[in-house]
Amino acid sequence: MRTIIVEPYNSKWAEEFEKIKSEILPFISDNIISFEHVGSTSVVGLWAKPVIDIDIIINNGMLPIIIEKLAILGYDHRGDLGIIGREAFGYNDKEKAHLMKHHLYVCHKDNAELRQHLAFRDYLRKNPEYCEKYSKIKIEMAKKYPHDIDSYIKGKEPVVMEILNLCGIKPWKEQGNE
Repeated sequence: MRTIIVEPYNSKWAEEFEKIKSEILPFISDNIISFEHVGSTSVVGLWAKPVIDIDIIINNGMLPIIIEKLAILGYDHRGDLGIIGREAFGYNDKEKAHLMKHHLYVCHKDNAELRQHLAFRDYLRKNPEYCEKYSKIKIEMAKKYPHDIDSYIKGKEPVVMEILNLCGIKPWKEQGNE
């Protein structure tokens, strides 16, 4: 049974992101717009599950090339997992044991989920009071639902929605992208 653990911000996370980036970017840099550290580990001071979230941003038509290049590096394409325009990639933990656990996504530049990730991250980076508020709800939900990821996510939702509204972003689920 998986246990949800959130930890205080760790400056090591930025270093780990750079390590992952330095392994992947040389193979795909000519084919992407940017390589973004998103999610809670990308915000200084924010409590997080210790997993690096990465969004690779691409233009139209680049996905087949990126799938091929990431496969060479040991990443397997897992599809959009229900979010159109955002493709998930997995890997063998043993082959990537030298890297911190990470989630890798390739997103089309016009993807609503991508806009949401970047706006949310940037807002939290600039607003320490919301960083603290979000940390508190994450800690509370992890204690309340240590083995129930769906309830953990649902419990954080009011704070997430509040922050997205402050960003002027209509959450992707409300945009008909479910």
